[in-house]
Amino acid sequence: MFQNRYVRTIVLSRIALQFGIWIRNFAVLLEVTEQTHNDPLYVSLISVAEYAPIFIFAFIGGTFADRWKPKRTMVWSDALSAVSVLAVWAVLLQGRWYTLLLGTFVSSSLSQFSQPSAMKLYKKHVPVKQLQGVMALSQSLTAIFMVAGPAIGTLIYAQAGIEASLLLTCVFFSASAVVLTMLPRDAEEGKGQEAESFMADLTSGIRYLWQNRALRILSVSFAAAGLAAGLIQPLAIFIVIEKLSQGRTFLQWMLMVNGAAMLLGGALITGIAKRVRPHVLLAAGLIASALCTVGVGASTRIPLTILLQAVSGLFYPCIQVGIQTMIMNNTKAAFMGPVGGAITPVFMGMMVSGMSLSGYFKDAFSLFAVYAASGSLLAIGALLLIPLILERSRMMDEKM
Repeated sequence: MFQNRYVRTIVLSRIALQFGIWIRNFAVLLEVTEQTHNDPLYVSLISVAEYAPIFIFAFIGGTFADRWKPKRTMVWSDALSAVSVLAVWAVLLQGRWYTLLLGTFVSSSLSQFSQPSAMKLYKKHVPVKQLQGVMALSQSLTAIFMVAGPAIGTLIYAQAGIEASLLLTCVFFSASAVVLTMLPRDAEEGKGQEAESFMADLTSGIRYLWQNRALRILSVSFAAAGLAAGLIQPLAIFIVIEKLSQGRTFLQWMLMVNGAAMLLGGALITGIAKRVRPHVLLAAGLIASALCTVGVGASTRIPLTILLQAVSGLFYPCIQVGIQTMIMNNTKAAFMGPVGGAITPVFMGMMVSGMSLSGYFKDAFSLFAVYAASGSLLAIGALLLIPLILERSRMMDEKM
């Protein structure tokens, strides 16, 4: 794979980009909690700034990836991300910390134009038999940074502060852009029909999804899971501060344990995925996540919380693999793209909605109440799958 110039260059660029993203994310989180004295409303806004662009711009980014030259798009996206971080640093020197939220939103938005362009280059220049390996490499790279990223971001912020963290983020984003300039020049090509039919594809995907009972149930279950994830995603730092009575930097250890467990869970699920029906796999993942979520919200003991984080991470790949397999098994090949384009925004939209409300709910009720509500939504998502499990069991009995 690494003999391919496109794979080698893009992977090196993504490594630099991941360093920048994790340094930025943790620096912003720790600085905002410091400046606002752990105000949950502002902390939840950080998550909204990070994830809302995925919901808002994923469609647009994918569409323009078909119309624009991929190398140029990626270089400019990373370069403009570096400029936006530098601008935030300059304004921050004047004491305006709230620009951190705007800077996070801008750089996250630009990423939604860069990622589809990388996929386009892979599809054009990587042999089909190597594509799965390249995708696995990309996923492994993301998973590795989920383990190492929190420690790196926290260490740099603790040792050097917010200004140095932002400058280092700018350096890594700039390095990514420079690395991408080593890609061969974009070939001239006509405008594809894919971009022209974007809205038609999206509409057909929604129509197909609504007419397919299994996909319809899956999308509702997915929506419940998205809302559940959004409600607690910004509040992990309050588990550390309020429930475990630890400093803010202890959050890195919780996230590292969870990330390492995800890596292990992904390896384990590979061996059993073919022997377990996907809706059973998904339901098991949701139920385990529901129990762990409620447990984390109630626990005041560090070992128990760490254990629950590990168990949750182990079962998370069950959710991912279950959803992906259900989509593939219940969707005709011609509708794979449109259905994926319709289901993903359901999850992201509900997730961003949950993030927007999480800080308010914590203030209005309690931290445990929000975690209990999240766990209940995950359980509801699992219960919604029961008709599919019973239907599949009935079909198996009839065949026997």
